[in-house]
Amino acid sequence: MSLKIYNSMTGEKEVFVPLSEKKVKMYACGVTVYDLCHIGHARSATVFDIIRRYLEYRGFEVTFVKNFTDIDDKIINRAREEKKTCEEVASLYIREYYEDMHALGVKDATVEPKATQYVQEIIEMTSGLIENGFAYEIGGDVYFSVRKFNGYGKLSKKNIEELESGARVEVDERKKDPLDFALWKASKPDEPFWISPWGKGRPGWHIECSVMSMKLLGESLDIHGGGKDLIFPHHENEIAQSEAFSGKFFARYWVHNGFVNINNEKMSKSLGNFFTIKDIFKIYPPEAVRLFLLSTHYRSPIDFSEENLKSAISGIERVYTTLLRIEEIKRSRSGQRSAVSGQRSTNNFIDKVKNFKASFEEAMDDDFNSAKALGKIFELVKEINILTGDKREFSKDEMNFLIEAEKAITKSGEVLGLFQENPEEWFKKAKPDAEGGINEEDIKKLIEERNEARKKKDWQMADKIRKTLLEKNISLEDTPSETKWRRIK
Repeated sequence: MSLKIYNSMTGEKEVFVPLSEKKVKMYACGVTVYDLCHIGHARSATVFDIIRRYLEYRGFEVTFVKNFTDIDDKIINRAREEKKTCEEVASLYIREYYEDMHALGVKDATVEPKATQYVQEIIEMTSGLIENGFAYEIGGDVYFSVRKFNGYGKLSKKNIEELESGARVEVDERKKDPLDFALWKASKPDEPFWISPWGKGRPGWHIECSVMSMKLLGESLDIHGGGKDLIFPHHENEIAQSEAFSGKFFARYWVHNGFVNINNEKMSKSLGNFFTIKDIFKIYPPEAVRLFLLSTHYRSPIDFSEENLKSAISGIERVYTTLLRIEEIKRSRSGQRSAVSGQRSTNNFIDKVKNFKASFEEAMDDDFNSAKALGKIFELVKEINILTGDKREFSKDEMNFLIEAEKAITKSGEVLGLFQENPEEWFKKAKPDAEGGINEEDIKKLIEERNEARKKKDWQMADKIRKTLLEKNISLEDTPSETKWRRIK
């Protein structure tokens, strides 16, 4: 099956064909560094991380650029509030960004440029747009003439007439058209500035990304993306200024991730449901947060809730518990099983292992469907647990396929940025719950009841008891010799 990507420009899934065989040029809009990253930033970063990882898994050489906007009105205002320079503010939040992203398992991009490193190139592109008639200068500000670019609105599917009727009253009434946007801004007193042909000023937001992407990846690239909120006006304006400047198409595939809602409401500081990544990591393990973010297709909205995060924790534990079980079996195997009982479960397990790689790739080839790919991993985990549930000895074939299953989980997990830690170490990092909500005597009693249910093959009751304990922050690990438990948070 060929890899297909949903292209926001066409509104369709298209077979992915890069501009150069086996090489991919990808750009994702990064953060404006004036504050801590929130869960929405985490989703976008995770989405483009797995896209990059899967392309590399498929054998592509990926050059991935993700920028930092380090000069902006919000940064200037924060610097004033904290009596710092813009550079100090930006440097602080870039450090915080890396701390959050590394904890989340997001790999650094190939290049992560800052806008302030490309001011001269921004001036050159702005001058070029003036020269070819697509931009004009008024009082030290330079604006892009939207109506002069044929095709404005092709990404967002907006037409100029509708945009004009809905245009807000602009502060700067000197613009020739209310739809025109700033390429260069004259600096106000006490603001950072660079010397330009139009006086002291600083770059507009949209042109920063055009310049950085074209300088690092070329005038045409394969994939450009970001959150859905960037489609208009940011990406629409990027297309206009880039294509007006170069005369070439800007990006072949436009990829946009959906929003994060908080308990089915839009995340907003005014609603008091705004969560930074650091806040979330105080409560939930980073890997569980990552699994949660990948448990819904990237284009769909995702609901951040305690219930969904607990489900993600349960999923992470289920996989690591199964990996622990395989390791225990490998260490303690004492011989080969000769009985033929359970042959059906053995056959199902072996078939699942044999078909796993193809099914995982089929899911990811379908527009990077991480939710479906995770489902394939959990199906394999289920078959492993069925096979190993009550056995103490395993045939040579079973052992070989158990080892193959373990490799399959970790290799596919690497694509998703999951299941790469030593299972025992992962559990150790979970913070103990001081209260626990349940005492040790009751825990052991429920485990005994669950063991009895498992002996009777009452899997529904066994799962119900496991879930009951998990709700009280108790994790179970089934090994061939015993059921272990530990408190988590």
